[in-house]
Amino acid sequence: MRYFIIAGEASGDIHGSALIASLKEQDNNAQIEFLGGDLMAQNAGHEPLIHYRDMAFMGFIEVIKHLGSILGFMKKAKEAIASKRPDALILIDYPSFNLKMAKWAKQHGIPVFYFISPKVWAWKEWRVKDIKRYVDRMFSILPFETEFYRKHDYEVEYVGNPTVKEINNALGTMRDATQFCADNGLDPSKPIIALLPGSRMKEIRDNLPTMIAAAKLHNSCQTVIAGAPSIEDDAYSLAIKGKRIPVLRDQTFELVRYSRVALVTSGTATLETALLGTPQVACYRMNGSKLVYSFYRKLIKGNYVTLPNLIADAPIIPELLLHNCNVESVDDHLTQLLNESDERKAMIEGYERIAKILTTKDCTQITAQRIIQQLR
Repeated sequence: MRYFIIAGEASGDIHGSALIASLKEQDNNAQIEFLGGDLMAQNAGHEPLIHYRDMAFMGFIEVIKHLGSILGFMKKAKEAIASKRPDALILIDYPSFNLKMAKWAKQHGIPVFYFISPKVWAWKEWRVKDIKRYVDRMFSILPFETEFYRKHDYEVEYVGNPTVKEINNALGTMRDATQFCADNGLDPSKPIIALLPGSRMKEIRDNLPTMIAAAKLHNSCQTVIAGAPSIEDDAYSLAIKGKRIPVLRDQTFELVRYSRVALVTSGTATLETALLGTPQVACYRMNGSKLVYSFYRKLIKGNYVTLPNLIADAPIIPELLLHNCNVESVDDHLTQLLNESDERKAMIEGYERIAKILTTKDCTQITAQRIIQQLR
C-alpha cells in the first residue's frame, strides 16, 4: 500500500521514522512518501518531499512573515498527494498545517489517520471539531487523551508512549556511572545537577541563566549542561559567563540518569527525566511577568502543563512558570531534592505511578497494525 506521512518538527521526524519502520515491517510492499527529516529518510530510503527544517516556523509573527512559504509547502504537498493517490494520509502532530491537509484529503476521498494528537486539551480546544470531521482515526500517546476526546463524543485509542521504549532501550546500553564520569572529566564523588534548558535559542536564553544561578548556590555539587544538537557552543557561553560548566552533547539520558537532580525546561524532557528516575524541577521562565502569566493561565485548560503531572493528574513535579521561575523558587525545590527529603521520596513514588499508567505498549507497532487493518 501507499502511505503519505507529514511531520513538521524534529520530534515528528523521530516518531515518523519509527512508524515508517513498523509500516514496512508489517507491509512488505509499503511505498512511503513524506514531509519530514533525515531519520524518516533513513527508514524510507529516500529524501523527503519537503524537509521539516524548512517548515519549522513558531509563533504568530513568524508564521505571518513566512505565510507565502507555508502556503507554497501546502500546495506542493497537495499536488504530490493528488499525483500519488496514497491509500492513507498519516499526520504527526503539527496541527496548524496538518489539520488543513486533513480537510483537503478528506474532501478528496483519502483516509486520514493521526498519530500523536495535537495538544487540544490544553490549547485551542475548538480544533476537536476539525479532528472529528476530517480524521478517520486518532492514535494517542498520552493516556488521559482518551477520556478528553470521549467527552467530545470521539473515540481515540491510546497506543502507548514512544518515550517509554526510547528510555528502556537507552537504559540497556548505558555506561556505568563511573565510566560516564571518567569519559567526561567529571568527579564521581560529587553529586551532579543536570541543566536541560531546551532545544531552542529562546528557551536557552530565558531559562539557562536562572538554572545556573540556582545550581551554583550548591558548591558541593557539579553543574553540567545538556547541549542540544542544533545549538552552537556560543549560545551556552553567553549564559555560563566564564564559569566552569561543561556542556555534554549526545549524552543527555546518561547525564540525567546519573544526576542527583535535574532542572528541566518544560516539554518532553520532563517525561524523559521522570522515566529515567531523576528528581527534577520544571522551569519555564520565558521572561514572563505576572500579567503575561495571568493571560496564559486563562488560555490554558487544566491544572498542569508538564507531562508527568498531566499523566498522573497530580503535582508530581514542581512547575515553575514565567515569573514564578526565579532563582529563589528554583533553589527552594533544588535544596529539598538534593537531600533525602519527603519531596524527593514522593516524586520518585510518583514516577513509578506514571510508568504503570503509560504501560510498555509499542505505539508505532500498534499504530501501523491498526492502519493496515483498516485499509484492508
